[in-house]
Amino acid sequence: MATGGDGEARLEAVVLAAGSGARFGGGKLTHPWRGGALIDGALAAAFAAPVRSVTVVTGADLGVEIAAAAFAARTGAAPRLRMVECADHAEGMGASLRAGIASLPADAAGAFVFLGDMPCVPPAVLPRLVAALATGATAAAPIHAGRRGHPVLFSRQLFAALSAARGDEGARTALKALGDRLELIETDDDGVLFDVDRPDDVKAR
Repeated sequence: MATGGDGEARLEAVVLAAGSGARFGGGKLTHPWRGGALIDGALAAAFAAPVRSVTVVTGADLGVEIAAAAFAARTGAAPRLRMVECADHAEGMGASLRAGIASLPADAAGAFVFLGDMPCVPPAVLPRLVAALATGATAAAPIHAGRRGHPVLFSRQLFAALSAARGDEGARTALKALGDRLELIETDDDGVLFDVDRPDDVKAR
């Protein structure tokens, strides 16, 4: 994996946060969560990753950009926050993924992709994903109870495939094609699976 002059891998993080949250009834990512907004959980994990920047892809909800900026300001992470608006967000997750990947620096060696509605990702799993890429994996993801979770860390060689994502498939097609080049990292923390679709999901955690 490519590194910068300081020896650190040139990694970035992308937080997909452009959806309307229709099943939630709207306003999902700005819904109250543990003293802040729901998106704060995903942002906290993204900023905890060993990355140079965190790019938040916005779209349907203007409040998401405000919430992300507020989180970064109060946690001292503002210099590392980037915002990208996905104009065709109504298409689905594929459009958000394309917008996020296209915005990354040309020298990025890889990118974590976080989902804005997954607020409980354990930071401890993130360095293990990086280690998997460093030892030759093309992508790495956590797995819990036999189910692949998030975030996924993609090496740069997959950026072209991610840029071809369409509809709500997101990165699924690119991941299916990898076979054993996708390294799955076992974790006992179900935060890699927990996502919020409806208001009752918030109450569950």
